[in-house]
Amino acid sequence: MRKFYLIGFALLLFFDTIGQTSFKLTANHSEPLEANIDWLIRIFTNPFVYIAIFAYISTFFTWMVLLKKAPVGPAFAASHLEIVTVMFVSIWVFNEEITLMRSIGAALIVLGIIFLALAEKEINQRQEISK
Repeated sequence: MRKFYLIGFALLLFFDTIGQTSFKLTANHSEPLEANIDWLIRIFTNPFVYIAIFAYISTFFTWMVLLKKAPVGPAFAASHLEIVTVMFVSIWVFNEEITLMRSIGAALIVLGIIFLALAEKEINQRQEISK
């Protein structure tokens, strides 16, 4: 079961990170923002919009499979690790900076997920003991 979670959440993070990054690349390519046909053409002629759509569909199906088995609380929290992965990918792809506040925020997200996972493990152990 642990292998299932590791692979599932790795796929979820991968697809979600690719989706977010591809939407940003599409937005950059489609500038300036205008409500006209030229703007739509710029969007739909960019291959990254199709990568983003594929990634979000894949994220949805991966999430649905994970929710069949994973406890909702920790699973929902772990799904937000994409905030951290997108931040790191943005450094490489968009030359964004990691500031002190972003680093602290990322660390708090990771710590929160670790604490939720430990709490879930403790709850499961108590339930096994009481059986």
